Amino acid sequence: MGSPQSLGDADRRLVASWAADCAERVLPLFEAEAPDDDRARDGIDRARAFALGELETAGEIRRRFVAGRAAGSVRGPAAVAAARAAGQASGVAHMGAHALGAAAYAAKAAALAAPDREDARDDEVRWQLGHMAPAVRTALSRLPLLGEDPSGPLGAGLLASGVLATTIREIQAELTHRDSPSPAP
Repeated sequence: MGSPQSLGDADRRLVASWAADCAERVLPLFEAEAPDDDRARDGIDRARAFALGELETAGEIRRRFVAGRAAGSVRGPAAVAAARAAGQASGVAHMGAHALGAAAYAAKAAALAAPDREDARDDEVRWQLGHMAPAVRTALSRLPLLGEDPSGPLGAGLLASGVLATTIREIQAELTHRDSPSPAP
């Protein structure tokens, strides 16, 4: 049996589109610093094509690291985080949990791009949650909570600490909150 962080093919295709939307919102931060590097944009485009069923899982698994490597071509922290958001979005074909990584890196990029705005990250997370279709919400709620399963991106790794972990925990808490039944009157 695969990791619970993988999700089924249909769920990965659903969350890939949302992850691409999250990453695309901060893509201009990367492109402003590396206008000739199309790896991040290509990763987002591939995530969208995967979501539409135009690309096969196996091919995307082989290419999943390309977009994230674009982070090495920029220096600004916001641009690096934006490239990593694209990398996470392109990794959704491999594991659905990467969708939460795309959202977390996008929120981090938004915050780094607006250091004078304390609410920049919160605003981005609110947009992400508001942009989540019910089917995406249901698919993401199937993922284990951050730190509960060590066999993927939600295990002990880059996503499990700092602002990335804070963001993922906030998103997962909102999914749990909205998916739980209302208390009886």
